[in-house]
Amino acid sequence: MNKITIAIDGFSSTGKSTVAKQLAKHLGYVYVDTGAMYRAVTLYAMQNGLIDRNHFNVETLVECLPEININFKFNAELGFAEVYLNGTNVEKNIRTLEVSSFVSQVAAISEVRQKLVEQQQKMGADKGVVMDGRDIGTVVFPDAELKLFMTATAETRAKRRFKELIDRGDKVEYEDVLNNVKERDYIDSNREDSPLVKADDAIEIDNSNMTLDEQFEKILQLVKLAVEDGK
Repeated sequence: MNKITIAIDGFSSTGKSTVAKQLAKHLGYVYVDTGAMYRAVTLYAMQNGLIDRNHFNVETLVECLPEININFKFNAELGFAEVYLNGTNVEKNIRTLEVSSFVSQVAAISEVRQKLVEQQQKMGADKGVVMDGRDIGTVVFPDAELKLFMTATAETRAKRRFKELIDRGDKVEYEDVLNNVKERDYIDSNREDSPLVKADDAIEIDNSNMTLDEQFEKILQLVKLAVEDGK
């Protein structure tokens, strides 16, 4: 079977990573969570006092980019690759609401995007890759054989994200999560460099009222059609 590139874009908390992991495992493809890469840069900025509620030292962050090394290591027990920042496993650290509150600002920096896009394109150069993010089908892989654009209502996404955070033991309020979702939507869609937009040839998937199984089966059929078309 010919291998293809699958680009999954969409709003935050639409389950892009979940379905991308499912597809990669089912197809035997490489999975790349580009959102985790931006979160790792954000965590670096936070750890080094470059960003907080009152300031964002963009110039220093850009100067530090050569020092930021991000890679993925497969965890057989979990069944997916975890994110490492300069040799340290930060998979859990990057998933907090605090990191979420800053990641869209960091992702809007052109130099950050350029560095990470170059890495992402290298990771998917040989096809057989499932990559999710905000600009995969429009910037990273504009020639991907299958492009998906995930969406759902802000309230639905906030409920999912709230449950995820509560289940892992974080102390958060639903309204804070909802406000974060809406704020990230605005920043992602209105940033100057590579804003979140649906590629002209992307297939939109509104999963507001879908189960994970229903979503997976629908997308898997789209994958099969894309592979057939690529023969």
